[in-house]
Order: sequence, then C-alpha cells, then structure tokens
Amino acid sequence: MAQRKQGGAFSLWFQRKMNVRTIKRIRRKGDTFMGMDMLILHTVGRKTGQQREAPLSWFSDGEDGRLLVASGGGSLHPDWYVNLTAHPDQVSIETHGTGTVPVTPHRLDGPDRELAWQRITTAQPRYAKYQRKADKVYPVIRLTPQ
Repeated sequence: MAQRKQGGAFSLWFQRKMNVRTIKRIRRKGDTFMGMDMLILHTVGRKTGQQREAPLSWFSDGEDGRLLVASGGGSLHPDWYVNLTAHPDQVSIETHGTGTVPVTPHRLDGPDRELAWQRITTAQPRYAKYQRKADKVYPVIRLTPQ
C-alpha cells in the first residue's frame, strides 16, 4: 500500500512537534491526557528501519491486553500503523514510570473487532463519531505482552 503524506509540510511539522511534547508529558507527568489513557508505541520505520515513537490512547482488553484504534491519517492509515504492520516483531510500549515492554500486535476482525469496538466507543464515544465521518473502517489492534 502506497503511503502518501497529506496535509502539507506545516501539518506534518506541527503533528511531529505535538507528538514530541505529548511523549515528554507522558514520561514526566503521567499517562492520562484529555481523559484518556496514553502510552508510547515504539515501532520501526517501514522504509528507514529507524526507531519511531507515537503517543496513542489505549483501551483495556482484559487483564494485560490493550486496544489501539488506527484512526486519523485521512484516507490513509497513520504512519505508526503502517510501521507496526511492516515490523510486527519489533513493537513495544511504554507507559509512565516503566521501561519498554515488548508486545505482540494482532489486528482484530469480525466479531472480535465488533466486541472491542463496542468497548472502545462505550469508553470514548468520540471514536464512533470519527468513524461515521471516515471513508475507511478504522483497524483495531490488540497488543499483548510477550
């Protein structure tokens, strides 16, 4: 799948600046932001092979599982999702006060996705609103510790 940048250079610059600030905030002050639980997702760039970090909201999926929604990115998937799918064996997460923990990502489909989606939209109804406006179905990813 070809990934094209949307929104122009300023938009990309602004997003990167905000990601850096949010990552610093998570590490310094805690892992809740705007009423959502946050983590730092560590991936490897699909083209560059360089380490990448993305601050993301997550939702509980039982004892140790975490759910992520690959929302945003316009008509394309976000870069972190493309990196995660390119190198699923090199994914880890970090929360406030912890080191990185290796995880195994698994994209949910069918009834598993529907059950997870219901849990996500109950916790944060804004995701249902985002999905209704989108031209694509947002992937839901379950992360489980290795």
